[in-house]
Amino acid sequence: MSTSGSRQELTTFSRKSGRDKLILSFVVVVGLALLIGLAVAIPLSKRDAHDTNLAAAKLFLENHVLIDGHNDLPWQYRRYASNKVNDIKLNEDTRIQWTPATPMTDNSFQSIPAQTDIPRLLAGGLGAQFWAAFVSCAATAKDAVRQGFDQVDVIHKMNKKYPETFTLALSADDIESVFANNKIASLIGLESGHTIGNTLGVLRMYYKVGVRYMTLTHSCDNDWADNYKADLNGGVSKGLTDFGRMVVREMNRLGMMIDLSHVSHQTMLDAIETSEAPVIFSHSSVFSLCNHYRNVQDDVLLKLKENNGVIMINFYTAYINNATDHRNTTTVAQVADHIDYVKTFIGVDYVAIGSDYDGVPYLPLELEDVSTYPVLFAELLRRSWSEDDLAKLAGENLLRVFRAVETVRDNKRSQAPYEDIINPADFVLPHFNCTTSF
Repeated sequence: MSTSGSRQELTTFSRKSGRDKLILSFVVVVGLALLIGLAVAIPLSKRDAHDTNLAAAKLFLENHVLIDGHNDLPWQYRRYASNKVNDIKLNEDTRIQWTPATPMTDNSFQSIPAQTDIPRLLAGGLGAQFWAAFVSCAATAKDAVRQGFDQVDVIHKMNKKYPETFTLALSADDIESVFANNKIASLIGLESGHTIGNTLGVLRMYYKVGVRYMTLTHSCDNDWADNYKADLNGGVSKGLTDFGRMVVREMNRLGMMIDLSHVSHQTMLDAIETSEAPVIFSHSSVFSLCNHYRNVQDDVLLKLKENNGVIMINFYTAYINNATDHRNTTTVAQVADHIDYVKTFIGVDYVAIGSDYDGVPYLPLELEDVSTYPVLFAELLRRSWSEDDLAKLAGENLLRVFRAVETVRDNKRSQAPYEDIINPADFVLPHFNCTTSF
């Protein structure tokens, strides 16, 4: 694709405005590198290779769409600004606006460093982002539906406020056309099935306002699916109920991707078995390298390959590094290890990126925010990844899944919506005064 437009203009401006300083800096840096290299016996070829790989990674991302499966920025708007998008300058450094001292309207999760803003998105070469419309488990069986639509509204307001940067994308074709126009494609993922309030009608309304995937659970059960905590300490997972399977079938009919991050092992298997379309893990990593039950075990990875789906690797240190000091020792190389594992175990066609920025407190060294994607791609280049394989990882794999989901939807055009009602006997949560009837 062409690199004309804003991305190229920013790069050209930077090169021209600092040309003289850059030449002087280059001479100084080379001289220092020679002295240091001789002093500590580090071959200069290694330093040059690193610089070359990083430059190559940045160039690659200018020409290939990078799709991130999960970013929780809308939740930060809720916590720090009561969903008031116009009160925040996203085109400036959010670390200055959202500090550890900034009061929060929701203290159910710890304060985290601001990891996303427009300058850093552009520096990171991001081409498309699934923004998470997240609703806390505390809202289950209460006001989760309202909060879910509020979060979707935040994403729409973001797009409207920054049209020079973002364009709402509703399809795989939209992602490619938005990227071709030198903007970031904004997509909506609904994080947690409790936001549909146990009704398929609400699910359909979310699709109408732009939601293109739904995570079946968050880190809590709902009445029709259980989450990964069911697998802790040898626990028993019920997986999907009959109504849960109906939710999956209706998502197939709508053309909404089924996201299995956060769900239990049995729910993963049940959803893959039920779905006629490929599924995704929007922000999960590999269990064999880090045995956290938020990660995906090998038997599920094999099923994912049969399903033709994709796992989008999460950057959160606790899902990457088993060490007790994972907060301070996790590296970009370890994230690359998870990506490499999927490539080796089931193939490069089934792996992508789902960072979880602005949703996690600790990130690997050198991957602290959205400006750092090129560092990861530079690491993979160092490992001799081909351009074709990097293109699959960056966006082609997710686009393939998205198009397959759309094909299943198109094949069901004549099928009537499912109108099933959840069996009250399936209720496992305290509904009492929060629900009048079905």
